[in-house]
Amino acid sequence: MKFLTSLAALAFLTQSAFALEVQKVTDGVYALVGEKKQRSKENLANNATFGVVVTKDGVVLIDPGGSFKGAATIDKAIKTITDKPVKIVINSGGQDHRWIGNGYWKAKGAKIIASNAAIADQKDRGDLQMTALDNFLGKELDGTEPVYADTSFDTEHKFSFGGLSFEVYYAGAAHTPGDSFIWLKDKSVMFTGDIVYVERIAGIGPQSHSGEWIKTFKTMAAFKPAHIVPGHGHATTLARAKADTLDYLVNLRTQMTKHIENGGDMIGSVNVDQSAFSKLEQFKALAKRNAQQVYSEMEFE
Repeated sequence: MKFLTSLAALAFLTQSAFALEVQKVTDGVYALVGEKKQRSKENLANNATFGVVVTKDGVVLIDPGGSFKGAATIDKAIKTITDKPVKIVINSGGQDHRWIGNGYWKAKGAKIIASNAAIADQKDRGDLQMTALDNFLGKELDGTEPVYADTSFDTEHKFSFGGLSFEVYYAGAAHTPGDSFIWLKDKSVMFTGDIVYVERIAGIGPQSHSGEWIKTFKTMAAFKPAHIVPGHGHATTLARAKADTLDYLVNLRTQMTKHIENGGDMIGSVNVDQSAFSKLEQFKALAKRNAQQVYSEMEFE
């Protein structure tokens, strides 16, 4: 691993890099809100939302960034909040921006935590993710090396740090096979990773399962958090998370059930009615692809 030599890659960070928006959620808790568009040289694959918890002993970071330089951009944003170092990084899943930046934080001495399901997904799709990132980022990917968690778990991992209690749960697949949610009970904050999308349409890909996603969402929602830090979009309420993610998934599967029962095929699946969610960003880019993916899931259910 090129941990130490990779630190030199920081010199390549340019002023054109997309600046993450720092959003205060509650006392000591922040969301770092990235672009809701595709990965690019400008956003360094930080096209997602990341969580920051500042404690008396240091920072707990939820998700490390989508590249080495993306992680450095997150570090820069954190320094506008606190001078305390990042001590723990939690990977909420297997999507690139949920783990590919691990190497940066490992080099700085942070402990990394992830579910076994997430690690399995990272190992399964890591080469493909790095190839895609090379196409999106080019030389901005320099210094990035896949690094896996130090601590792993099957269904739950609880720990105390800096006077706060953290609970990490893996309840089943969602956007990726290993998506976890992180419950900060002391602050009534839930970090959901890609279990929740707000402001933009959820992405349903070959690695996703919309039916399991609904179950995982409901397990997360049962904690009734006052604050949601989603995987994409600004920190929000549980009601908004339900409206933009859960309701979308339920509607799409409901419409697809009707389509299949009426003898519809894959080609026609793209025309199921998703118009109630057309206000969400990236709707035109993803709605039809989502429909085809859900059809492929449900055809033989």
